[in-house]
Amino acid sequence: MPIDIRHLGRVDYLPTYAAMQEFTSQRGLQPPSDVRDQLWICEHPPVFTQGLAGKAEHIFNPADIPVVQTNRGGQVTFHGPGQVVAYPLIDLKRAGYFVKEYVYRIEEAVIRTLLYFGVTGHRVAGAPGIYVRLEDPAGHVPLEQRPKKMVLTTEPVVPPPKQPNFTGLGKIAQIGIKVSRNCTYHGVSLNVAMDLEPFSRINPCGYSGLQTVDLSTIGVSVGWAEAADVLSHKLATYLAP
Repeated sequence: MPIDIRHLGRVDYLPTYAAMQEFTSQRGLQPPSDVRDQLWICEHPPVFTQGLAGKAEHIFNPADIPVVQTNRGGQVTFHGPGQVVAYPLIDLKRAGYFVKEYVYRIEEAVIRTLLYFGVTGHRVAGAPGIYVRLEDPAGHVPLEQRPKKMVLTTEPVVPPPKQPNFTGLGKIAQIGIKVSRNCTYHGVSLNVAMDLEPFSRINPCGYSGLQTVDLSTIGVSVGWAEAADVLSHKLATYLAP
């Protein structure tokens, strides 16, 4: 069955989080073939969300923006108007792929969405999400610190740095997921045209000095609805079994 795409509009974070949990728990009570996968597309009023690994010191000054503790992976991030948030509710067992590939497929959908708007998205090894080169958002030169396949070699293996080098990069999409009984919730957010100031109040995703950007910042003028439409269709395509 094709994924059921649902556009929710602007919705508060906490009830949406609760609805994802309820949907996921209820589908476990029914035969998998009876429950169609869903993709929720929305935006949220300003909110900081902490993942399971979140540390209080990564939030400097929340001020009037609420902080919500969640059960997704990762550290702290910010959601706000002008950001497309996508929550895939996928039965991975039925889809036929595992968590690592699931994350890869989400990232690929974001990369293809950015490409649609003339922007080159990059993966950074050890740092989930999608990044752009600040000085050349449309350039196709691959990053040296991109994820690389393991190959058999007699050369000594150089371990990756404990923290990636984000010099010259801006993060444009954030990923944080939860898998319960092979079913996913939480998801990915793409920054389109938003107030980025709240990101300066945190270490985004736990990284000090990581710059956050949106499509508007790098010169791409696109409406939220168009970006949401493109991302939803790319996710539906790349998350298919």
